[in-house]
Amino acid sequence: MLERLNAPPARAESTAERYDWDELVQEDRVHRLIYTDPAIFELEMTHIFGAVWVYLGHESQIPNNDDFITVRLGLRPIILLRDSDGKIRALFNRCTHRGTTLCRKDRGSARFFQCPYHGWSFLNTGKLRAVPWPDGYACDFKDAKYNVAQVPRVESYRGFIFATLNPAAPALLEYLGAITKPIDEWLDRQPGGKIAVCEANRLRYKGNWKLAYDNSGDGYHVVFSHRSLLEMENRQADVANKGMSYYKGSPDNAPMYMAYMGHGHHFKDKRPAIEKRPGGLWAVEGPHPGMEHYAQSLRQRFGTKAEEILDLASSEPVNINVFPNFSLLGNHIQVFEPISVAETNVTWYGTAVVDEEGVLGGAVEEINALRMRTQEQFPNFGEVDDLANFEEIQRGLACLEDEWVYMHRGLGIPGRVRTGEDGIITAPATDEAFMREYIKEWKRLMKASPNLVVQREP
Repeated sequence: MLERLNAPPARAESTAERYDWDELVQEDRVHRLIYTDPAIFELEMTHIFGAVWVYLGHESQIPNNDDFITVRLGLRPIILLRDSDGKIRALFNRCTHRGTTLCRKDRGSARFFQCPYHGWSFLNTGKLRAVPWPDGYACDFKDAKYNVAQVPRVESYRGFIFATLNPAAPALLEYLGAITKPIDEWLDRQPGGKIAVCEANRLRYKGNWKLAYDNSGDGYHVVFSHRSLLEMENRQADVANKGMSYYKGSPDNAPMYMAYMGHGHHFKDKRPAIEKRPGGLWAVEGPHPGMEHYAQSLRQRFGTKAEEILDLASSEPVNINVFPNFSLLGNHIQVFEPISVAETNVTWYGTAVVDEEGVLGGAVEEINALRMRTQEQFPNFGEVDDLANFEEIQRGLACLEDEWVYMHRGLGIPGRVRTGEDGIITAPATDEAFMREYIKEWKRLMKASPNLVVQREP
């Protein structure tokens, strides 16, 4: 059973009418209000985090029937689960009686959920299972309105689970479009094309969620914001080319590039800056404790093949960004989670190789140990630089009279930004073309009138 959701509150409607979106988002700049206005943020929770496909989790996090994790769809608390029949569902984490959070654990396994407040219980399909002392009610509990609301459309692409409340949204594969190519390449370098999601670094910053997405393809800030990380990665190196050193010198002219792929998605490809050979990725991997021991052991066991194996432990030099909240960076999955207009969670999940066919010859434990140590590099030492920038931007945007944020790097320079026959836009990795393009999609969505629905089991 589908239920059409009520229109947004009157305040949100008046906001949509009050603002001229074409004035707020111009070709070379955006107005500070899109980052600071609580009413615009409220609209985003419907027009963006309700109306498009939003990343919720990975199938490896709920591998068995009855497994669940708790996540968010915008501000909506969600139980992402595989029900007793194996179907993946996204239940609203809310008891239909009085609205209490139904499941208060981060993860687990459950065939049903019992509300801690009054004891109503629900199957993991969302269907009402039992009500204590039902004789006290005159209603018919077979009415579907008492079943837990759930997101009507939940789909996976190669293990990545997305959901939307919008029945008119395109199919997930159509929505992802050209960004599936770098996602496929990211996965296909793994044995069997699979990964498993591991534990995470969880951070929070006091700033708008779009500041993180603005930065997700930005190659202009690296040598300035991440200078201490670059120095740390290279302080023991014979040749100073570790980590993101390819941004030094003249990055505008480097072979790396950014590509905008539609629907707000974009891709920064730094692989052309890496020497193409077995061991090329491992050669630029920044130092972390124990890596020399593992490398020596693998080379003794596997000879020249060890270089290819060690490459799997290295961070893939790509930024694959799926609008609005999902990125693949290095070996990590990054998820943006808006909390308020000026507060955002950022979670970095580690990933492990899944070697079901044994192609690594028993080296999978060593490779995954090395991959987990990369959590101690950029997620710990680089991301904090970015979060500090986002907080300082949010602070600076409190200057009411200085209204504009500029994003015009590369704009108007002949031949610098190119559009291919396939519609993909490419530019140097230091340009802001990706930001100009994704914010156009943001504006299109904010001007639209989505009709969202929830589903309940009949």
